[in-house]
Amino acid sequence: MGLLNLFIVASNPVLKVLLVTALGSFLALDSIGILGDDARKNLNRVVFFVFNPALVSSNLAKTITYESMRKLWFMPINILFTFLIGSALGWILIQITRPPSHLRGLILGCCAAGNLGNLLIIIVPAICKEKGSPFGDSDVCSTYGLAYASLSMAIGALFLWSYVYNVVRISSSNCTEAIDESTSNSSEEPSAVLNGSCKEPLLSNDLSILENQGDHFALPCSSSLKFASTLTQGESCQIVGFFVGVISPIRWLMIGDSAPLRVVEDSAYLIGEGAIPATTLIMGANLLRGLRGSDIRVSLVVGIIAVRYIALPLFGILIVKGALHFGLVQSDPLYTFVLLLQFALPPAMNIGTITQLFGAGERECSVILLWTYGIASIALTLWSTFFMWLVA
Repeated sequence: MGLLNLFIVASNPVLKVLLVTALGSFLALDSIGILGDDARKNLNRVVFFVFNPALVSSNLAKTITYESMRKLWFMPINILFTFLIGSALGWILIQITRPPSHLRGLILGCCAAGNLGNLLIIIVPAICKEKGSPFGDSDVCSTYGLAYASLSMAIGALFLWSYVYNVVRISSSNCTEAIDESTSNSSEEPSAVLNGSCKEPLLSNDLSILENQGDHFALPCSSSLKFASTLTQGESCQIVGFFVGVISPIRWLMIGDSAPLRVVEDSAYLIGEGAIPATTLIMGANLLRGLRGSDIRVSLVVGIIAVRYIALPLFGILIVKGALHFGLVQSDPLYTFVLLLQFALPPAMNIGTITQLFGAGERECSVILLWTYGIASIALTLWSTFFMWLVA
């Protein structure tokens, strides 16, 4: 199949993401005012506490079975490699550029965590449905592609909310100390800090509100606030979804057209479908803020772009080809394509949500996402074209 045809097949799904992102930026304009600061923060809370947990748990329950775990066992290792290599390259970038301490968690997160969920769920099935797709029948391809993307999303969310979430949390402690010092020092205006890279964290306020409401508010897939403070909503929902999918009696009760309690899974899936458009709209609104600039150095942005679109894909080719050579991965072109694509994705959009929750590096994150997703329209299309040619 010609490279030009593959390029056309790869470009259409990326354009769909760009269109929704552009809509989010349009809604965030001051003259429109639909996705202003307050609306965006409230929508972030809904995504964090409702949409993402429902999306992760419902997709994981549908796709994870004992048989699929035996077939797809290499994917968690592949995603782990993306985080390990990205973190190592991010650490090297930090040593070279010497950024402020409260931004180091953001830089590590952007280098380590790719958009392993939303983009794959949009792009892979869309490529399957394109005329001239190299992956065979469109219906079969879409079914398996969505399963691979869902598993990638679930595993990626586990690493994101357990690793990046805590890295940014630790890094943001410098912002918290700066805010505390500014508020305790009568000669210094707190706004001097709050208008910069550090802002009041949202998460502490949210948790205090939930604490006051007691049993009237239930965190998704969490039985208590204390448990939620140990495991994030994404992690606890993955545990629930994993057990629903793997344990046969529970799966019989909840999964499938004839399941007695299928309405529970269908409801979770219905709620979870709001995660992708909501997160993409938020990303578009945050990208608009990136146009207004920040104090982040150009070398940091260029370094993150080089890590995500040059170094990681090259490492990915070596790792996946090595796994194929040693028989660790089955010879499935679509599965191999997804494994390769996991190394060439832009930073996870939920990193923007995390920075807002902790109030550290929001502006810098907006600039990073603006440039990485802007270049992704070209880089992701080119890498998708090359990967399809490589596996076809």
